[in-house]
Amino acid sequence: MRFGRKKESGEAPVDEPTPEVEAEIEAKPAQLGGPFDISEVDYDETDATKVNLGALIITGRPDVELRLQVDEASGGVAAALLVNQEGAVELRAFASPRNAGIWDDVRKSISAEAARQGGTATEADGPWGTELNVVVTSKDDQGRTVTQPSRIAGIAGPRWLLRATFFGKPAVEPDPDHPLEQALRDVIVVRGDGAMAPGEFLPLALPANAQRMG
Repeated sequence: MRFGRKKESGEAPVDEPTPEVEAEIEAKPAQLGGPFDISEVDYDETDATKVNLGALIITGRPDVELRLQVDEASGGVAAALLVNQEGAVELRAFASPRNAGIWDDVRKSISAEAARQGGTATEADGPWGTELNVVVTSKDDQGRTVTQPSRIAGIAGPRWLLRATFFGKPAVEPDPDHPLEQALRDVIVVRGDGAMAPGEFLPLALPANAQRMG
């Protein structure tokens, strides 16, 4: 589907911030944006610019298309894809323990799988912490070897982990102003209150008006 358009502070401190602190503050806004937990936002269910997928709520942008990957065996939504002409970002959310993250273990699993496929996975600093730059090779329909780079961010929230996998230009040229990174920052995660095992997939729902994607 293609989207249409869509604290009260206390007394100021006496001490002035140093230039180093000012530089750090200026660098933080891009890092301190979303994705958000549902508890951090005022979500309006009647807002037509948002698509509720259950565990994820996606905000529409005129320059980004939402696609859903559906598991044909189960009929359930396997992932959400935000796409534009330069690339895509795949979104999957997982349960995480209250007092510990799972991204370290997930990174190890991804790295091991990349190595098994003859590829590489390199850690790098990103806006949401440690990311993975993954490169794997495969054969296309004509038997030619092709290289597929991706950039994977693990974004931790209250008892959840959102795994965002970038493809195309955003995978090799990170840019906080890119429409796909901006769209990712608008995402709202709904963990729910039920007990779930760490790493368990947070289920996504197929909206009634959505077209199934293979």
